[in-house]
Amino acid sequence: MEIVVLVKLALDTGQLRMTETKIDLEATPLKISDIDRNAVEEAIRVREKVGGKVHVISALKYGPIQKRQQEAESLLREALAMGADDAYLIIDDLLLNSDQLMTAKAIAAAIRKLGSYDLVIAGEATIDGYTSQVGPRVATELGIPVVTFVRELKVEGNKAIAKRDLEDTVQTVEVALPALITVTREINVPRIPPLLQIRAAMKKPINRLSLADLGLSLKPTVEVESIVPVQVKRKGVIIKEGTLDEKVDKLIQALIQEGLITPR
Repeated sequence: MEIVVLVKLALDTGQLRMTETKIDLEATPLKISDIDRNAVEEAIRVREKVGGKVHVISALKYGPIQKRQQEAESLLREALAMGADDAYLIIDDLLLNSDQLMTAKAIAAAIRKLGSYDLVIAGEATIDGYTSQVGPRVATELGIPVVTFVRELKVEGNKAIAKRDLEDTVQTVEVALPALITVTREINVPRIPPLLQIRAAMKKPINRLSLADLGLSLKPTVEVESIVPVQVKRKGVIIKEGTLDEKVDKLIQALIQEGLITPR
């Protein structure tokens, strides 16, 4: 079975670098999006049961390319160390800060370039964008069915049986392959590769692809100029006068006036 797993090299939200007014995209380090690690793990588990190969595909979304390329390849080595067989990194200036549609078209073209595929697995969302759009858009570009928010997956012959989370219920879905599956954190616990696998990953191929290599001529429809964090400004009101009980009463009255609490 030919299994493709989609990996986002996302902004490390735990190490955001800031200027005075916005997030510094160039200075913030990247990491494999957390749920995409679950996707890699699930792809490897499927291969261990049914045989085949696991191909990792990623599109570099943050620049500058000269600075990020080595960082991106080092991160993809982590997926290779987990057990993936090879990786494809799509690098093109037009993809930097591009929208989900352009990303999906590029990834779908890379999947077609593989020649054949049976199963595509992705995380339900990425830690930086969290739109949950790229997986379903890739499925649409490929013309294959998609099953989202999967917490349990079983592959039997030419079909997949998935249990998916739908807020207050769990739905069991059977789908013919090829298909695209997006997984949740609950599906597994990603493995930590041993030293021998980390060393072996250095010999596995990472193939670089441009939009021209994929036969694509795309024009961005959305341009991200900056990412601005939510700013919380405090009023800085300090109650200094009065006894402790009087201060509490004043605090309660202030909260009532702000509509934050309702008196009985």
